[in-house]
Parts: sequence; C-alpha cells; structure tokens
Amino acid sequence: MSIRFDGKVAIVTGAGGGLGRCHALELARRGAKVVVNDLGGAVDGTGGSSAAAESVVAEIKAFGGQAIANGASVADDAGAKHLVEQAMDAFGRLDIIVANAGILRDKSFGKMELKDFEAVMAVHVMGTVKPVKAAWQIMRDQQHGRVVVTTSSTGLYGNFGQTNYGTAKLGLVGFMNSLKLEGAKDNIKVNAICPVAATRMTENLLPPNVLEMIKPEYVTPAVVFLVSDEAPTGVVISAGAGVFSSAQIFESKGINLGHAATADTVAENWAKIADFAEPTHFFSGNDHAGHLMARLGDKPVAG
Repeated sequence: MSIRFDGKVAIVTGAGGGLGRCHALELARRGAKVVVNDLGGAVDGTGGSSAAAESVVAEIKAFGGQAIANGASVADDAGAKHLVEQAMDAFGRLDIIVANAGILRDKSFGKMELKDFEAVMAVHVMGTVKPVKAAWQIMRDQQHGRVVVTTSSTGLYGNFGQTNYGTAKLGLVGFMNSLKLEGAKDNIKVNAICPVAATRMTENLLPPNVLEMIKPEYVTPAVVFLVSDEAPTGVVISAGAGVFSSAQIFESKGINLGHAATADTVAENWAKIADFAEPTHFFSGNDHAGHLMARLGDKPVAG
C-alpha cells in the first residue's frame, strides 16, 4: 500500500517548526497541496511572524511540492476563517486539517493565573475548533474530509504543572469523539495523535540523547495514516521514537447495587465496581447508556 494525496489539499496548523513542519513536509512529498499555518510566536504564544511558515513553504517548493503560507492565529475567528478561505482560493478544495498549533504556560495550579489557563485553552481547543468549523460544510459537500486533533499524555494521564494544557488536550479527545459521529455519514473521519517528540516545548526538559531518539519526524507516519483514505475514525494513536500504540477510555463491567444504594454500599463494593477484568470501550454515549441498562438486568448485589 502506498499512501498518496494527489489532488488533495491539507491545512497543517502550527507548521512552522517541530511536529507541524514534519507533517506538512511529508504530506507534500506524498502529493498534497499544503497550507502551512504558523503564527510564528514564542512557546507561550506571544509575538508573531510569518517567517517560519514561509520557510517551510520554501522547503516544500524546493522538492517540487505545492504550498502556501498563512500566518493567522487559529484562535482568532477572522484568522481561522481566512485560513480556510485562503486554502479554497488557492487550491479549490480542502480535504485535510491537521490541528497541531499549541502553546505552553506551565505552572502549578495554585500559582497559575486564570489568564494563562484561558490562553492555553483558546489556542489548543478553540484553535482546533475554529478552523474545523470553517471547513466543516466544505468537507460535507465534498463527501470527504480528514481531521486530526493533537492530544497529549498530559491530557490522557496528567502531568504536574500542566492543568491548563491537560484540560485542553483531553477536551480535544471529547471533541473528536462526538465529531466522528457527526462526520460519519459524509465520509469525514476524525482522529487524534498523541505525540512524544523533541520540539520547542520539550527541548529544555530532556537530555540531548533522548531528544535525538524522539525526533518529530518519527511521529508523522501515524498522522499521515490518520488522514489517508484507509484511516479509521475516532481513534487515538500514541507515537514517538518509532513506537506506535493506541489509547482508549475503558469502563469496568460494574455492578447493580439497586435503587437502595447508599454511599456506604458504594464504599463496601468499590473493589467490584473498579474491577477491570472485563473492560469495555464505548464508541458513543448511546453505547454507554446501553451498558448501564444491561446491568439493570443483573440481580442487585446485597449491601
């Protein structure tokens, strides 16, 4: 199988360096026309310059690919709308959005100012939602679309000093989980990448030998697969250093304590409630409701 994107158009946000740059380059190598978006700001989101995006466009053109630069902030309504309009004006269609843009403002929760929480949420969450919203009807009309959001191990599992980042990153999994259902009838597939990579966000946290092992280009194969015609939908792929795995939210089988349950009977039966010997992954909220109804058929456990 040779994955190609000839005739397809992709937007990659935060593509002026790191992961986004690698994603944009590989999509272009495989035939996609790419809109390279990057605000060009610092890691904390301050400042801005179109130089980074233009540099990646130059790289793509150097090997014969087609690309244009966009320096808009994806967290800005007008900027996100213009990003999609620019793709349509330049290339006439839009098939792929890889939402990679992000910032960090790490600090323990007790010391974090709310403005820093809100800024991270704005870029990661709304900076994903706004471009996808602007492109959604286009993808529906085409009966084809691929969206990849960028989550993180901090969102899936937590990390000290990153309550803002973790909230945003798990929020994007929730966005994916509902959007995959809404897009299914129109052949729009929505997935998430959970990268482990050496970028501006990690370069000061890890030793050089580790950074060499986790170059951002080692994550890109998973992203390219997730935006291909062969892609699944509603999955999270973790990728780093050439290692790939898939993450899911699971639920225990649970038990029926009956309508007479109290906090005391929950406490007494906690080991059974939290027994993951028979875990289940639900594709939708309706599946979860069905699971609960199935437990109602069980004989209540005596308190």
